[in-house]
Amino acid sequence: MDADQLTAEALSKPGAWLDEPWEGDRVAKVGDKIFAFLGSGQVGLKCGRTREEGDELVAQYPGAVGPMPYLARYGWNTIALDGTINGAELAELLDASYRDVVSRLPKTKRP
Repeated sequence: MDADQLTAEALSKPGAWLDEPWEGDRVAKVGDKIFAFLGSGQVGLKCGRTREEGDELVAQYPGAVGPMPYLARYGWNTIALDGTINGAELAELLDASYRDVVSRLPKTKRP
């Protein structure tokens, strides 16, 4: 899965929309919360509620997955879109990040 396909998949989620909160940085949001940082060769996703949960994916794919700067302690990882992780698994990781963020939204803001 390349960056364009991942972006399309992210924006197909209920209530998802594209934002550029910082010049040149695209993110997918649901409500007012980010669930994916969309880069050209990588994506940032919430891969657990804690750093320990996020580290499980880092251990499984060393070199392709790493803790995301500034957000790592909250379970966010940077994932390379280099083919190491297949498209189906990337889609599952994107779904999990989306579901986690939606679950934290107030019920009135959930899609």
